Amino acid sequence: MGDVAIRVDGLSKQYRIGALRKGHDTLRDHIVSNLRSLFGRDTSNQASRNSGSIESAEQAVASDTFWALKDLSFEVKQGEVLGLIGRNGAGKSTLLKILSRITEPTCGRIEIEGRVSSLLEVGTGFSGELTGRDNIYLNGTILGMKKAEIDRKFDEIVAFSEVERFLDTPVKHYSSGMYLRLAFAVAAHLEPEILIVDEVLAVGDAAFQKKCLGKMAGVAKEGRTVIFVSHNMPAITRLCERAILLDQGRVLHDGSSHDVVSAYLTSGCGTRAMREWLDPDKMPGGEVVRLCAVRVRTKDSIGVDTVDIRRPVGLMMEYEVMKPGYVLLPIFDLRNGEGVHLFSVNDHDPAWRRRPRPVGRYISTAWIPGNFLSEGTMFVDAHLTTMMPSIWQFVERQVAAFQVTDSLDGDSARGDYAGGFGGVVRPLLEWSTEFRSKAIEIEA
Repeated sequence: MGDVAIRVDGLSKQYRIGALRKGHDTLRDHIVSNLRSLFGRDTSNQASRNSGSIESAEQAVASDTFWALKDLSFEVKQGEVLGLIGRNGAGKSTLLKILSRITEPTCGRIEIEGRVSSLLEVGTGFSGELTGRDNIYLNGTILGMKKAEIDRKFDEIVAFSEVERFLDTPVKHYSSGMYLRLAFAVAAHLEPEILIVDEVLAVGDAAFQKKCLGKMAGVAKEGRTVIFVSHNMPAITRLCERAILLDQGRVLHDGSSHDVVSAYLTSGCGTRAMREWLDPDKMPGGEVVRLCAVRVRTKDSIGVDTVDIRRPVGLMMEYEVMKPGYVLLPIFDLRNGEGVHLFSVNDHDPAWRRRPRPVGRYISTAWIPGNFLSEGTMFVDAHLTTMMPSIWQFVERQVAAFQVTDSLDGDSARGDYAGGFGGVVRPLLEWSTEFRSKAIEIEA
């Protein structure tokens, strides 16, 4: 395969809707099923696997089926960090399960060069009855490593996971955070040639998420291949040079992570410039306030995906107060496509500053001036807390997103320069120029 770590050719996976689950819960189930297949007694429908075509598979099944993946083809080079994005149900997890040899494809072909370590969900591959120590050795053995290799990495794994005190406790007694830390540490440190990680950063605190990203970046620098699935777009753009956008089991876009994330946000598949909760039971919030909507707007319209760099942009937060007598503080955070925290802004509306609010529906809007933000993708976090006492009512991250586009008309901060323009903000500052025909003398 040369410098190619993974080659996917015409990959498809079909599931039957509403069929009884045929999963094997025990080792005995697997053995019985294999024996039946061996002696020709397996009466289940066997779709074509690893070969054949979608057309032949479609003819062999009833209409109560759907394609989780359909005719995927792509390559991943050795040492490449590939991001996989798409809305829920796009086929991301199915693809990773096939790459991890957990699920067989209906048709198509996969070639993998190297040892694969997968973390598809918290504690994948762990045995709850075994201790953390035993699970480290179990996972290493599954990866084909010798005991001496695991011994060499053992202390590093334990230090990263921060579960040393509970190392000899069965992992079924671990909290989800402990489970995650140990599972990620094992998957990332046992030197696989290919590391597959599915939304591991959705669990755990911010410090551990940052630690995971740093480790995956380190793995990539060592020349190993990483496939990373996440709904965290700043993490995708920061970690991955290339990304693939899946939609309804097909490759919708394949290219640089920034371009693919931008396509995701503007295609209707991803986070949009307007997020609303119509069902009160599903609205984020506490006992005092619940969040109804977050919208990005301009002076002329609401729910705007793309904003001209020269124009003001407003961040709207609609919320309902259910208990009176509390002073409230709405907050917005803004991050760019690299995950850099640009700024936080608190509500300073003098009409309600330090004033308890009665029950009712409110809309608070923060305006960002034109010629302030740089071009690119912006992600909006929305928070709200009570004051004295301080009680967080909701913390919604990446609840909305929008694109800032620059202008070549010459009246933005870039002027007539058409090349790359760095920086996290792009203010249009006032300049003045003094000209003299002779040398200019600057007085002290």
